[in-house]
Amino acid sequence: MSKMTLTGKGRRWLTTGHPWVYSDDLAGGEAEAGELVPVEDPSGKVVGWGLFSGHSKIAVRMVSKGEVQPTRDFWAARMAAALARREEHGLLDPEGACRLVSGDADGFPGMVIDRYGTTAVLQSGAQGSDRMRDFIVELLEEALPYELTAVVDRSDSSVRKHEGLEPRTETLKGEVTGPILVREGQVEYEVDVFQGHKTGAYLDQRDNRLRAAQYAKDEDVLDAFSYDGLFALQAAMAGAKSVTCLEQNAHARERLLASAERNGVADRITAIKANCMQELRDRADKKEVYGLVIVDPPAFARSRKEASGAERGYVELNRRAADLIRPGGHLVSASCSYNVRSQDFTQYITKGAALAGREMRLVEMRGASPDHPYLLSLPESHYLKCAFLRVD
Repeated sequence: MSKMTLTGKGRRWLTTGHPWVYSDDLAGGEAEAGELVPVEDPSGKVVGWGLFSGHSKIAVRMVSKGEVQPTRDFWAARMAAALARREEHGLLDPEGACRLVSGDADGFPGMVIDRYGTTAVLQSGAQGSDRMRDFIVELLEEALPYELTAVVDRSDSSVRKHEGLEPRTETLKGEVTGPILVREGQVEYEVDVFQGHKTGAYLDQRDNRLRAAQYAKDEDVLDAFSYDGLFALQAAMAGAKSVTCLEQNAHARERLLASAERNGVADRITAIKANCMQELRDRADKKEVYGLVIVDPPAFARSRKEASGAERGYVELNRRAADLIRPGGHLVSASCSYNVRSQDFTQYITKGAALAGREMRLVEMRGASPDHPYLLSLPESHYLKCAFLRVD
């Protein structure tokens, strides 16, 4: 029978509640790639069940505690609980979009499933989630209160290489022939589930976009790293005088402008191809001023080794953003790097403000929308920081 045996150090690590067992915390064992196996302590007692990976440093992703093997009923109850958490926040509207399954934080290790309207897009990042893919989709379709018209597998992220997996994109159900229209608050926008980032859009900033829009009325707004412009669209719909978007990606700018037309705010939104750091400097040199500046860059630190370089980037970015804000205006500054902790991120913003000679007051520090849950025993699930600041 397949099983994995912990070292003493591995047993102690599991008592912290963290669901990942690293390869150097295993004393031995045999299993197939992605197999659900019992995990024993050094004395041979089964302490839980987990999904094995024969390639990753994360050798086992724990699924349950105790000796009883998870059954189909176990997994069905887990899926029902995940969907119930979304329903609590009103996120199952079939015209909207949300993350239905958020990997290990929802008890489905390595599997992410986002929903755009009635199309589900999944990303598998581990051997176990690859092996369970069709089963998980079956559970999802059984538990959802409406039928999915399409299911797409966008398992093309770079994390798969750590599991020895090749990238994969395929349609599992139905057909997706073009962009999908979804609604976020008053904004209707289009999603490209095949070419868009992640599964098509960034859903973790949903609530932060709606919050930022509350500072936009009658203001000139600058949105740097705007991607498909959801911060910008929300700001324009909330009554911004003008919104300038800085974004390198041509397809994202096209979607942004199409959405601006669709929502009747094209006359107040401008999308510019630009290197954001340089463009912020240039606009500050021209003495441009905005009432609200939003900076939501890609991850500056994808590993611990990159953390020191990330500090330089965040300090510089927030310094340049501060240069552009009128007294009494607001800055919304985000980091999606798990390896940059919240306290560190606040310090980087503080250093940027000091270099710009500006005073900043933290109004609030927010995280990801509730469909991207933060499991306390898995700090890696707490990755997004979004600071709302008043600048004087």
